[in-house]
Amino acid sequence: MSDSFWKDQVVIVTGGAGFLGRHVVGLLNARSARRVIVPRSAVYDLREQAAVARLFADHSDATMVIHLAANVGGIGINREHPGLFCYENLMMGALMLEYARRAGVAKFVGIGTVCSYPKFAPVPFKEEDLWSGYPEETNAPYGMAKKMLLVQSQAYRQEYGYNAIHLLPVNLYGPHDKFDLKSSHVIPAVIRKMVDAQERGAAQVTLFGDGSPTREFLFVRDAAEGIVLAAERYDSAEPVNLGSAFEISIRDLVKIIADEVGFDGELRWDTSKPNGQPRRKLDVSRAEREFGFVSRTDFRSGLRETINWYRAQRQEPVLDMAEARTAGS
Repeated sequence: MSDSFWKDQVVIVTGGAGFLGRHVVGLLNARSARRVIVPRSAVYDLREQAAVARLFADHSDATMVIHLAANVGGIGINREHPGLFCYENLMMGALMLEYARRAGVAKFVGIGTVCSYPKFAPVPFKEEDLWSGYPEETNAPYGMAKKMLLVQSQAYRQEYGYNAIHLLPVNLYGPHDKFDLKSSHVIPAVIRKMVDAQERGAAQVTLFGDGSPTREFLFVRDAAEGIVLAAERYDSAEPVNLGSAFEISIRDLVKIIADEVGFDGELRWDTSKPNGQPRRKLDVSRAEREFGFVSRTDFRSGLRETINWYRAQRQEPVLDMAEARTAGS
């Protein structure tokens, strides 16, 4: 990592106070970025054109945008709010990229999602298979809204010569994630259920689906490292996967979390609830080849750190929906 590159960079990090964003901001500061700007939703509503225009007017010396802000969550909240997730993510991405270009910001780093991949994409998911089908239905509106940011980025590169890149992180986990059962992803949801059950002495825990789908998970600090590396070193039109290359079934994941938590009760599967996409595993070779990113965190060690963090702070209130909009993917 070149500190000489970052010392001249004034970076706007949307979602910089959220789950992923706080780690990206920390790395930028550690790399001695000239200035890091974290717009808060109470001051700059990124869904509103006037607010986005004001953001760039207020920070006219910005040289880079890292766009992490998103309205994001697990299967349940995606099914409950498909229209909201589609609209808000589409508007934030489109406005941020357009006004960054208008303001002459030199580089735009767009953060997409593994949810943009087709439901039955060949495994491991390669970037060139992104358009081979429609995403899994439960999160397709979110996935398609994020994929439009890729389309816009490539169109702007073609028409304006604008340096916009697009990264596709797999499911993230780690400290500071959302543990609200209504909106959280699978790892924090299962951790919360297990910890609650263990502390209550409950005899069983009920999980969604049948446990057969597989997922790949990336520790949040590793994801932040990949984003910062790409921001410095990658300047091409093609999207790039960010992942760990480690695939695990939900059933096996649940067993590991139960073991780490110390819950020895019955695991019940509610098959009336959807499984989501059957498999998720990324081909991560492009990220290593193009900008040297390889994930470093052992999965079980990352889970243990996440569980310990949740236990230490579980009396604190969880994020509400308004704050979740700035939390990153």
